[in-house]
Amino acid sequence: MVHDLLTPTRRDVLAGAAAVALTAAGPALAQTAVNPAQTQIATARGTVFDAGSSPRKGIPDVMVSNGLDVVKTGSDGGWSLPVRDGDSVFVIKPAGWALPVDRTTNLPHFAYVYAPNGSPDLGFRFAGVAPTGKLPDSIDFGLRRQEEPARFDAVLFTDPQPESLHEVGYIRDDVVSVVDGSQAAFGITHGDIMFDDLSYYPRYNRIVGTIGLPWFNCRGNHDMNLEAPDNTHAAETFKRVFGARWHAFQHGGATFILLDNVDYLGTDPSKPNGFGKYRGYFGERQLGFVRNVLANVPRDSLVVISFHIPLKTLAASDAANNTVDVRGFLGAIGTHPNTVSFCGHTHTNEHWYFSESDGYAAGTHHHHILAAVSGSWWSGPFDARGIPMALQSDGSPNGFHILSVDGPAYTTTLVPAHDPARGQMRVMLDSQVHGPNVEVIRDYHTGALLSGPISVDRVASTRLVVNLFDGGPRSKVEISIGDRPYRPLTKMERLDPFVVEVYERNRDSKKPWVEAGKSSHVWQGALPADLAMGTHRVAVRGTDEYGRIHTTSMVLEVTA
Repeated sequence: MVHDLLTPTRRDVLAGAAAVALTAAGPALAQTAVNPAQTQIATARGTVFDAGSSPRKGIPDVMVSNGLDVVKTGSDGGWSLPVRDGDSVFVIKPAGWALPVDRTTNLPHFAYVYAPNGSPDLGFRFAGVAPTGKLPDSIDFGLRRQEEPARFDAVLFTDPQPESLHEVGYIRDDVVSVVDGSQAAFGITHGDIMFDDLSYYPRYNRIVGTIGLPWFNCRGNHDMNLEAPDNTHAAETFKRVFGARWHAFQHGGATFILLDNVDYLGTDPSKPNGFGKYRGYFGERQLGFVRNVLANVPRDSLVVISFHIPLKTLAASDAANNTVDVRGFLGAIGTHPNTVSFCGHTHTNEHWYFSESDGYAAGTHHHHILAAVSGSWWSGPFDARGIPMALQSDGSPNGFHILSVDGPAYTTTLVPAHDPARGQMRVMLDSQVHGPNVEVIRDYHTGALLSGPISVDRVASTRLVVNLFDGGPRSKVEISIGDRPYRPLTKMERLDPFVVEVYERNRDSKKPWVEAGKSSHVWQGALPADLAMGTHRVAVRGTDEYGRIHTTSMVLEVTA
């Protein structure tokens, strides 16, 4: 969810010899105080082994990391790394191997959290990591062989963000039910898994677990321990449940890097829930991790990076909604020409492209802000199931994306939650004189100004407006009226008039902070001035970021 950096919130695996369990969803654990000055470095050791072999055999050349350093296992599968209190040590799953997953949640077990004394006693409402004691003699990660073709799909969620247990049910019935049975290889959620109440994690994880896919997670600004004095301990509950603040894995020849760019600047006790300020920031430790991973990744392979706060967004210009060290990030991934990054946070759908002038030395980097599972934070008019319409402020429907990978190439597809068969465009009419403003909407609850009919004397002052939900800078939209040839519409950064109308007519069911915002994927054009009275078929043809064609139409009535 979006928050201004300067304003308060809108809402008040296996361990080795010692048999230490890998982190996964589970019951709350007690807090234990720790000396914050303790910075002693220890050496962790272990093996990565083939869990399907007997006797047990080590797997060589597998990356293991402490969140900065990346080492490869030796011929016997052995590794060693320095660790500090609070570090997560994790295996970076190589292609052709599978991580163990929790039977109930399908959360992968890939990390060991080193917290000798547990999370510090900072008055957290939600439990952090229990004391792990001294390092085990060996921290071992078991993997099993699996087939991984170069062509595969992944499910991309962002911002499920339930504000209540009732809204957890919306996630179950509106989105998870659509994904259920997916043939994708795995799923990733790009933060704001929760809406501050982290006690909902177990139920949410069980629901997502029914999809049957290994599910990875990034941290969002609503997944924090808000009582933390700074970013150091703002992810204690997240680490307990999911294992590591950032990590990586490989699948089918592609490398996936999941990062945490929510930099918490510390609790504000004067604010509801203590929600303090934060900014979009990776920091040098994470960027060092990225560089160290990519040093072991073939240059021409696909690299996919996931995090929460956008590199850049049309929704706002502040540091709470844009990443401060974007040039550092682009420099860290600039060794590889086939990269794409995904995020959430703004509850909008946007595409951005970065080049050498922005700090990316390998060509063009594609950055995609994904449509939110919760849309407009689960608000708006209810459908027949009792689930909110949840239309995003930029006009996109709530839902998720499918990432389709084919070697170094990829595409994404927006899947609207309410109706997966729904088209990818909305067509509207917008009068320059009598547009969808508040006064008009209160008089015309039928929405006639958006769909017609219109009188012949209003033709010249009426524009056709098209929202290509997943459109971007490389997309285009064309229209044909009757037997006239197709002509292009003009891309505009503007409000979607349908969103304005829906929000205005449903203020009682809309959350108070939700307002229509500029859309980056709206096209418009004037109707032909010589359009005669009668009924006309308007054909619309949209070309998306990947060159795919989408079509829809509307019936336009012109009256006397």
